[in-house]
Amino acid sequence: MRTLHTSDWHIGKRLVGRDRLTEQKAVLSEIAAICEREQVELVLVAGDVFDTFLPSAEAEGVFFHAVKEIAGETRCLLAISGNHDDYVRLTAAAVLAEEQGIYLYGNDGRVPRLFPRNGTCAEEAGANHIVFANGKGEKVFVNVLPYPNEARLKEEKDPNESFADKMRRWIDAGQRENVHSLPSVFLSHLFVAGGSVTEGEREIDLGGARAVPLGLLPPVGYTALGHLHKRQSFKGNVVYSGSILQYSFDEAGAKKSVTVFDLDESGVHGLHEVPLTAGRQLLRLTESDAQRAEALLRQYENCYIELTLYLNEPLLSSQVRALHEANEGLVSVIPFIQGDLAADVPLQRRQMSSKELFTAYYKSLYGEEPSAALTELFLSLTEDADEA
Repeated sequence: MRTLHTSDWHIGKRLVGRDRLTEQKAVLSEIAAICEREQVELVLVAGDVFDTFLPSAEAEGVFFHAVKEIAGETRCLLAISGNHDDYVRLTAAAVLAEEQGIYLYGNDGRVPRLFPRNGTCAEEAGANHIVFANGKGEKVFVNVLPYPNEARLKEEKDPNESFADKMRRWIDAGQRENVHSLPSVFLSHLFVAGGSVTEGEREIDLGGARAVPLGLLPPVGYTALGHLHKRQSFKGNVVYSGSILQYSFDEAGAKKSVTVFDLDESGVHGLHEVPLTAGRQLLRLTESDAQRAEALLRQYENCYIELTLYLNEPLLSSQVRALHEANEGLVSVIPFIQGDLAADVPLQRRQMSSKELFTAYYKSLYGEEPSAALTELFLSLTEDADEA
């Protein structure tokens, strides 16, 4: 069965106040076109569909239009909730979506309804798995694990059960449902230990406590992951497809793509990336003169730009206005006054993660690094605040 893997749509996400819904709509239409061109039968969306728990009506409109266009008349789409999604809100339309071949999984344990349709359809489903079959009789089993939110992590089981033990239990529960040993995929939204993060993501490893060891992942044909915005893979078929747009400036120049592959009883075949070209590119530019910076900015149209200026004296407000007039895509100007060591501090702090900032602050107060438990507690509080 030919399958497409995508993730981290972050519909509604803005860039320094800039609305990007038009770009998000364009790139999702591009994914629909790729599905047609590549003759895709099943689409997997590995979480972070929206950027916030309370997406705007416009963002939800983009989502509903996109999944209907992508599923079309003959293919199925399966999406799970990520850490940015309110799974209750994401799955609210599931009873209508399932008739269109669109399946939405959250953390509520709901079992999807099955409907016959032309082409690919869901043939069997449970609270943590689903089986798809195409018109040729080929079947794929998907072990489904949405992002384990705080409520699920605190569920009443063994109070001494570790995060790794919980993950192992949930993963194994899904795999046990594959009683016919069908070709299988593991679909989840989580952080694999050793994954590379970008500025657009929170400090999601929580000091390492929430990192999932690679060896904990199930032995399947393909593991479709979401959470990390930079495309990366482990052991070949354990893949983060990455975000659909460049969402932070440290992704400047990064190529975005989706993954397409065939899966049958003998394994994965023809795995390849398909580039995504819609949306504005992000650029980081540097200059040492404001007038030269204006000329440099005019060279880059239809981009979003972060400009760092190394100067001998502070910028005037008139110079800042001139820079923005030179290119409407300029979203950030970072002035760095050379020779002023204090001026370097904001730039350094801006490049530090939440964990690094907390560690530096704690050391400034107590002269030693915080314990791992204290760091985890701090980061868990910041995660809760971000999700509120």
